[in-house]
Amino acid sequence: MGGLHDYVALSSRELGDMLDMSQQSASKRILELLDGKLIERDLGARRQRIRITSKGADMLRKEYIEYQKIFEMKDEMVIKGTVVEGMGEGQYYVTQPGYMEQFVEKLGFKPYEGTLNVKLLPTEHHKLDTLRNGRTIDIKGFERNGRTFGDVHCIPASIQNVECAVVLPRRSHYEDVLEVVCKFHLRRTLGLDDGDQVEVRIHLNF
Repeated sequence: MGGLHDYVALSSRELGDMLDMSQQSASKRILELLDGKLIERDLGARRQRIRITSKGADMLRKEYIEYQKIFEMKDEMVIKGTVVEGMGEGQYYVTQPGYMEQFVEKLGFKPYEGTLNVKLLPTEHHKLDTLRNGRTIDIKGFERNGRTFGDVHCIPASIQNVECAVVLPRRSHYEDVLEVVCKFHLRRTLGLDDGDQVEVRIHLNF
């Protein structure tokens, strides 16, 4: 049907037929969505056109994740991506005592000083939203030398049977990159270079 990236022509009668309701009820539903700023409407000369707003898209995404949890989620999720060079911040943050102590306590290992960065394939982006809205191991933020370090969420994982954990900072520079910590230097241990494709197995049953 569309409507996410561009306007689509849709009358209240057509919507009513799709939802098996009267034209009047469909028209009311459209007005409710407009009031909630979930859709935008263009009353053209010939036909009404409708587009989903970013707020509406966010709501749909959350609904999708909830249905996915019910029908699709198992004990693990596989996320595919490509190894990329990071911005050099992983080492700085991982080595902060306030984080490191919690990593050791809550993850059960002392991470190597740095992260492996995996750029998700376009088909995998929605899985990152699923992870962020699911169960996580929470690493509390802290202040040090007048600087605030935010909360971090972690989930146990593995790459080629090497145990690790994905790190999901509450505030991140990345929207499509998965950051991974491990007690080993993953690039050396697994012989990974930039551009190599990897599968990160996320362990959801922890």
